[in-house]
Amino acid sequence: MIDLRSDTKSLPPPEMLQAIMDAELGDDVDGEDPTVNALEARCAELLGKEAALFVPSGTHGNLVSIYTLLRPGEELICHRLAHMYHYERGGISAICGALVRPIPGDYGTLDLNALADTLARGDLHRCRTGGVALENTHNNCGGTALTPEHTAAVADMAHEFGAFLHIDGARIFNAAAALDLPPAELAAPADAITFCFSKSLGAPVGSAVCGSTEFIHKAREARKLFGGGMRQAGIVAAAAMWALENNLPKLPDDHRHARQIAGTLNSLPGIELDIRSVQSNMVYFSVIRDDINAPQLCQRLLAHGIKAKSRNDQLIRFVTHVNMTDADVDSICSALAEILT
Repeated sequence: MIDLRSDTKSLPPPEMLQAIMDAELGDDVDGEDPTVNALEARCAELLGKEAALFVPSGTHGNLVSIYTLLRPGEELICHRLAHMYHYERGGISAICGALVRPIPGDYGTLDLNALADTLARGDLHRCRTGGVALENTHNNCGGTALTPEHTAAVADMAHEFGAFLHIDGARIFNAAAALDLPPAELAAPADAITFCFSKSLGAPVGSAVCGSTEFIHKAREARKLFGGGMRQAGIVAAAAMWALENNLPKLPDDHRHARQIAGTLNSLPGIELDIRSVQSNMVYFSVIRDDINAPQLCQRLLAHGIKAKSRNDQLIRFVTHVNMTDADVDSICSALAEILT
């Protein structure tokens, strides 16, 4: 089966499994796992930060970051379609005690005029803005990549109000590949950034939080508080390290595959697609036809050996990933053409 539902559906190759078997292990809670220590050092280096922390998931990493940087009762500003606002069970409010203020913006960027109007120093009646969050790439906006110029502008505005900038960089390496820039350049203005190993990098589990040495020390305490301390975590860290070394260079192929699928969809009747949003490994499109809707299209694709999932009666998201070959993408395009013409 070809699985287009998410890049979290990728499976580890034998070489990654062998790296797990060969991993040198220790107690990571006490800082004694050499594989985890090596991974954290590599993550900090790649993102241009002083230190990093290995955590179980991206949601966990975002929660640890916001909890560490924000005081209860402060506001967090984010994009109205941000993943942490829609899909992380409200942890920012429930656990961090923050009031989340979503604002608009095109293609995942924040409207800087709206940001200026929303930032607040706080007074007797109004909460203080504690932080601003960006998402790069931006999932719900099509996998779009935020430029370092936009990130720097947001950071400058946040810092002027004494607020931090956090980047939910679940797919930050996709953004770097799309913009042909080093990931450290995209992360430079941020006080904290997270990224996932289990999405486009193709590892089974894990994420990283990166920032200053002082921030990571406090974030490690938050990880423990939330039950995220893992013992011989080198087992999963070895897979993450293998993914950084071997799958990271393959991300441009995922983007090329997404563009090929988008090009096919854009040529088919009754399909609406914003081609400008196809910047990384995602393709969002709507099925606007009388003879077939989005769930029915996914069901028809299944008969061709292709798994896909609709968001509603019209909207579908395809995600390409490291397990996908050129032949797989040709099969996807052929199946779409056969079904929709």
